[in-house]
Amino acid sequence: MLQGTVTWTSGEQFRAVGPSGHALVMDGDRERNTGPGPMELLLLALGGCTGADVVTILRKKRQPLTALEIRVEGERAPEPPTVWTHLKVHYRLVGKGLDPKAVEHAIELSRTKYCSVAATLGRTARIEWSHTIEEP
Repeated sequence: MLQGTVTWTSGEQFRAVGPSGHALVMDGDRERNTGPGPMELLLLALGGCTGADVVTILRKKRQPLTALEIRVEGERAPEPPTVWTHLKVHYRLVGKGLDPKAVEHAIELSRTKYCSVAATLGRTARIEWSHTIEEP
């Protein structure tokens, strides 16, 4: 079983150390704003998870990806617990001669098979997926 440690430092601020040993500061106080909030990290984790999948899959398909940006937007429930209820994931892929079918397949595999963050968030949120492909 993996283990992390979250230690209260002050106010609503915490120091989190993940199973990898990497640390970050989280802050639930949006006025103080000394670090990302826990729900913000979930939003970013979705982008990171699916991004890693898409890069890996396109690399295996020998696609000439030179840049990838993932914009993740979300809406939360109005009442506690204020879970994510609607998310939008948009990929901006750059590469000379990227095959649109390979890109669509990579995104589909991440969405339906590999991205565990998407699978988790998809239990409370409707997730919309879109992408654009640009030449460098």
